Order: sequence, then structure tokens, then C-alpha cells
Amino acid sequence: MKIKILVVDDELSMREFLAILLEREGYQVEVADSAEEALRLMGTLLFDLVISDVNMPGLGGIELLSRIKLLTPETGVLMITAFSAAEQAVEAMKLGAYDYICKPFKIEEIKQLVKNALEKQGLKRENNLLKKDVQERDRFCGIIGKSQKMRELFDLIQKVSASQSSVLVQGESGTGKELAARSIHTCSPRVTKPFVAVNCGAIPENLIESELFGHKKGSFTGAVSDRPGLFEQAEGGTLFLDEIGELPLLLQTKLLRVLQEREFKRVGDAVTRKADIRLVCASNRDLEAQVQEGTFREDLYYRINVIQLVMPPLRERIEDIPLLVEFFCRKYSVDKSPKPIPITTGALKALMNYPFPGNIRELENCIERSLIIDSQLVSEENLPKQLLVSKPAVLAGDCEIPEGGLPLEQLLEELEKKYLLKALEITGGAKKKAGELLGMTFRSFRYRLAKFGLDSGDE
Repeated sequence: MKIKILVVDDELSMREFLAILLEREGYQVEVADSAEEALRLMGTLLFDLVISDVNMPGLGGIELLSRIKLLTPETGVLMITAFSAAEQAVEAMKLGAYDYICKPFKIEEIKQLVKNALEKQGLKRENNLLKKDVQERDRFCGIIGKSQKMRELFDLIQKVSASQSSVLVQGESGTGKELAARSIHTCSPRVTKPFVAVNCGAIPENLIESELFGHKKGSFTGAVSDRPGLFEQAEGGTLFLDEIGELPLLLQTKLLRVLQEREFKRVGDAVTRKADIRLVCASNRDLEAQVQEGTFREDLYYRINVIQLVMPPLRERIEDIPLLVEFFCRKYSVDKSPKPIPITTGALKALMNYPFPGNIRELENCIERSLIIDSQLVSEENLPKQLLVSKPAVLAGDCEIPEGGLPLEQLLEELEKKYLLKALEITGGAKKKAGELLGMTFRSFRYRLAKFGLDSGDE
């Protein structure tokens, strides 16, 4: 796209001279014989630079400069003035003009001045974009993406942050559920209060009640002193319960009561304490299925699922992969240089063609691995082998739909189950190898086995 320059001068000869000169330099040039005409053109076109005479009938160049800085402050302005009008030139500089040039001027002088002005405006625009990106990343706690799905997610986070309602963040492992929870907190009125996160699946079942609600000294073996729980630590702020589907049924009942009554007791204590927290939960499990199975309370499910956020898997927003690659390259750069680390076309193509069952976490690992091997370039040679293997699609025969329709979800589940069992048969029950055979990580393969009740728990 050509750089657009607007020349404003009441003298026809000056307009024509500048237009011819700048067009020969490769710029797209528009002309106006008055400030009023210039403002009309700026209402329909966005210019990178305006070159304006100071002294013109009607609205003068100084007034035009003031209005340009109000309407489009990112547009550069270069003023042309008579040699005797030094005071006007100083005033123009104070109002934000890049520079001024006195008549008569040399051709090389005006060419160099235009080039310098455009370079400065380009740097300013780039800095503003970088600042905007940094502000967006800070506000959304490092969640990166400009795809439609991510724009919709950011919009939803902003909307739900203003409320006090419970939020359930769902999505596959590695999609950034905790970052979404932090973003909700950061964008909310509770931002000055604590954000406390806990993984429910990482705490032993006999300790999780004490971890959540605290305990009184002597209430159980090992309770050598009074200890506040996570609810007290998050007072006034946000409590994030990751993998809430792992919470035992007894604790689900107690959590439900806390959410209903907004109060709780420490283990072994008779004192009732208030719970002023905003609860955000997350799960990569199907909680509705758990409700049907009886392993998750239905009333608690509806209590925590007032607002639902779904983190899209990376394979559904592949247009964000180049942005994520750039971010991780900067993160793992050895010299921390602001200059971006190059990536070969083949490597980027491989990354964008790969389904990433481990999502963003897997992509991050791939970039970290590549830069450990070669800190100056991301190339195909340094990516994990599974990214470079083209896997042809496996078709289930002709797509015929009977007149009465068909249960597609059931058929897909049966097909998935057959491939899981077949892979286990081929590998003699070795789950890691079976996962690799189907292009999955071990964790993803285990997750799918568990979904169909096929996971024995062994390796």
C-alpha cells in the first residue's frame, strides 16, 4: 500500500510542483487549495503526512495543524513558511508539527525532510501498536490471539468481569484456562485484591478440606497451629479452582454450602467466617457427563456454571500460531534481543498443519526445544519428528445418510473407540506407543481411554 501525502497550498504552481516531485518518489499524492478542502479530504481518506503552507486565505495553516492533531494525531504534519515568518514556525512546532521548511527550498532538502517525517511517524505508529499489544496482553494476562474466536473470548471476558457471578472455564489441557481466570480477575473491580489458584487434583483427598477452608490447631494429626485456608487468603478477591471435576463428593457438598451461604468454618473450629470471594472454576472434563454418572453434584454444577467460557483448542485458531511462535521465540531467546528470531517457511507450515493435541503448551515446548538446538533460527530440522509426519485422513467409507437420519455423535464415538482399541492391539497394550500411532500425546490418549472407560490406570 502506497504512502499517502496531502499537499495543501493556495498557490497552484506550488501544489503542482510538490505533487509531481512526490509522485516521482513513489508516494500517492492528493492536493487541496485550502485548509477547508484539506479537512474535507481528510474526512474520507487517511493520510500519512500533510504538507501545508502556513499563510492561506480563510483558515490558516496553524489552525489546520491544530485540527489535524485533534482529528488524526497519528498523521505527520510538515509546514511550509516564508523565511520571515519564524514565529509562526515555532508556534507550529509547539502544536505538534514534525518540522518546517522555509521558501525557497531545495528539492533534495524537501525530499529528505519528507523521508525523515515519514520514518518518525512510522516508528511512532509501530510503538503505539506495540504498546497497545502489551496493554492487551497485560490486561488479558498474556493470552495471545487475534483470531475471531479469541476476539470473541476477550469480549466475553470483559463482559463477565464486571459481574460477581461464578464462572466455569472449560477447554482441553494446555489451552490457557488459568490465564483466562486471571484475566477475569484483572479486568474486574477485585483486581486490587488477591488472586488465589489451586489445582483440586493435585491435593490429597484427606487434606483438601483443610486446604480450602483452613483448620484449627489440634483438629487432626499434624495440625500444630491455626491455619487459614484458600477462601480466607482470597478474601475480597478471586478464588480459582482448577480441575474442579476432581473434587470429592463430600467436598462438593461443603463447597455448595459456602457458595449458597457465603460463609464457612475452619476444620475443627466453631467460628463461622464470611466468604467474600469471586469463584472461577475450570475443568478439561465433561462435567455434564460427570453429573449423569453421579460423580459430580448437579446443583453444584449449575451454581458454578452461571457463566461459561470455552477456551478454543489451538487447531481451531491456527491463524494465531505465527503470533504465538513470535512470542515464544522472544521468551526463549538466549540474548533477549528485540529483533525477532526468523522461522523457515517449512517450519511454520509444519506448525500450522499439526493438530497440537497438547495445545499451546505443546507449541511452547516445540519452540523451546528448537531454540535450545539452534538459538538463531526455528527450522524443520529442530522440530519434533511428529510435526513433520504428514498423516493422511482416514475415511470411514462413503458418506451416505439414510432417509431417517443417523446418530452422528454415537457413530463418531464408536469409530474413535475402535481406533483406540486397534492401536492398543497393535502395540500390545503399550499406551504411549499407541498414542504415538494415532498422533496423540500419552496424556491425550489416556484422556480418551478414560472417556470410554477403557483406562486400567497402568502405564
